[in-house]
Amino acid sequence: MEEGSCNPAGASVTRGGAANGPAAVYAIRKWDEWLRNYAPPGAASYDFYQSLPALAQGNVAQQIFWYTAFTADMVKPQSEGNNTVDGDGNPLWRMAPSPHGPYWEEGQKVGYQDVGSWTFLKSTPSDRAQAAWLYAQFVTSKTVDVKKSHVGLTFTRDSSVNHESFTERAPKLGGLVEFYRSPDRVAWSPTGVNVPDYPKLAQIWWQQIGDVNSGAFTPQEAMNRLAEEMDITMARMQRADEAQNVYGGCGPRLNEEKDAEWWFANGGAKPKLDNEKPQGETVNYDDLVARWNKN
Repeated sequence: MEEGSCNPAGASVTRGGAANGPAAVYAIRKWDEWLRNYAPPGAASYDFYQSLPALAQGNVAQQIFWYTAFTADMVKPQSEGNNTVDGDGNPLWRMAPSPHGPYWEEGQKVGYQDVGSWTFLKSTPSDRAQAAWLYAQFVTSKTVDVKKSHVGLTFTRDSSVNHESFTERAPKLGGLVEFYRSPDRVAWSPTGVNVPDYPKLAQIWWQQIGDVNSGAFTPQEAMNRLAEEMDITMARMQRADEAQNVYGGCGPRLNEEKDAEWWFANGGAKPKLDNEKPQGETVNYDDLVARWNKN
């Protein structure tokens, strides 16, 4: 929850946050269940770079999370060890929008994207900042971005998404182009202002998520620890920002702690649902794509 346009106001439910709220705990519990029950053997120990060749082996029937950056490996030819395409290079899979869970409400995002951005520090010498700015203009220019998008399959410009070369290549990309040309893409991005000092907070996350997977803590215990440690870290960030303007006024401004029930009733996390497993609904993929094409 944010106090202003760029000021995080707390991670804990008792500060109006949701890091240890029912929806977050449900999500972590489901992730742990699915990892244990359905993932390939050894998947829990994969790092990011090991997961890509594992997918290309063709041992995964359904993936719940998709980085666009995965796509380049998943469309390589069979001669390069990719078992997820046929002999002609056509993908044997389809990229579909992720479903939403029981805590989702109309109007909310369904997921998120890591969308690129450029940061120029005030401390950077002027000549270097100017050179970096020119480089940024170059790599995001229309002609360069088309080529870059074809190689990495991570789009920057709408004009690249709609370029005729991607109309030709679309059948080989498993739904990537159709999705980015669809009105549904706004359900993933933009996702709001980034939290200041992401690295400081991200390292807390990975420790807690690992403790769930190892069985050291339950999802609720791990999320309680995560939220508390994030609030402690953000309190330090707030003091630094107030004293020295470290985050340009966009540092945390933590809410005072109040009972969780108060926040449930006043714009904080959602309270726990009585039914966390409503009847699921399946959307036919071809019907979905056809609906997009009508827009």
